[in-house]
Amino acid sequence: MSMESPEHNGGPAAPPSAPPPTSFKETVRAIKWRLGLLLVALVSLPVLVLPRRLAVGLGALGGRLAFLLLGRLRRKTVEHLRIALPAMSSMEGWNPAAGTPEEIARRTFANMGRTAVEVIKLYFGQEQGLVDRTELRGLEHYLRAKERGKGVIFITGHFDNWELVAHGFGTHAEGLAVVARRQKFEPMTRLLERLRNRHGNSIIYADGAARQIFFRLRKNGAIALLMDQAVASSEGELVEFLGRKAWTTTMPALMAAKTGAALVPGFGHREGDRHVVEFFPEIAPDPSGDPVATTRLLNRAIEQNIARYPDQWLWVYDRWKRVPKE
Repeated sequence: MSMESPEHNGGPAAPPSAPPPTSFKETVRAIKWRLGLLLVALVSLPVLVLPRRLAVGLGALGGRLAFLLLGRLRRKTVEHLRIALPAMSSMEGWNPAAGTPEEIARRTFANMGRTAVEVIKLYFGQEQGLVDRTELRGLEHYLRAKERGKGVIFITGHFDNWELVAHGFGTHAEGLAVVARRQKFEPMTRLLERLRNRHGNSIIYADGAARQIFFRLRKNGAIALLMDQAVASSEGELVEFLGRKAWTTTMPALMAAKTGAALVPGFGHREGDRHVVEFFPEIAPDPSGDPVATTRLLNRAIEQNIARYPDQWLWVYDRWKRVPKE
């Protein structure tokens, strides 16, 4: 039977069904995304023309200005720091000279401004002085874990310039696959793909990621998971993070239990105008085999790095969303 039927019972063909209406909220969100992309395009030109150091310095200045102007985001950031400070200040590596929540938040905004400028330069191929100056420390922990031949799962988070961390590892060591979520605004997903699918790196999207992760680990490859994002209740468990319960993915713990892959923490931080990616000894799964207990150990590794570099973590993000305050 032909797929084309212009008539039915001698009458005119029914008109094609209209696409489902877009909600007002979705329309507003799309407009905001487009305005944001336009702003990025306007900012990109001077960033690309200026030398790296000057552009990054101006990015820090822009971040401090945003701290002053974006009152709602500033207050939310300071509140996150204030709630987490008691737990953070009791951890190894915490420096009391880090300052008050307001002071840490101000430096956090400056770091976000630097990161934004660097990402623009990375996206447009101006990588000199960024990727080549990224230093890998503690790489022996990764190499030792890789010798087992079961693959490596990097436990990491939104520190420093997390996009640059992946580029640095891909350039100075070998490519890895980063597990990421698709953006709600599809053009942004495509932009990030262009940024991330370089230097031997690739993206594995979280929806339906299990098969690809197993395949890569079976070939003794490396996977990076940014564990410091709140997940849906169907994707994880409530696990303590900086003194409060937070929805946390248990995927790394479950994958390690099934495949024997090593769990290796690795985080980026700034030292002056350089970036350092530091790797730490492999974390052994909890002897009980409980994935939540293992996830608690992984969270602790992230917490300790936040305590060491509190102004280089993404405090503007609500890590504890959908969890009532205790």
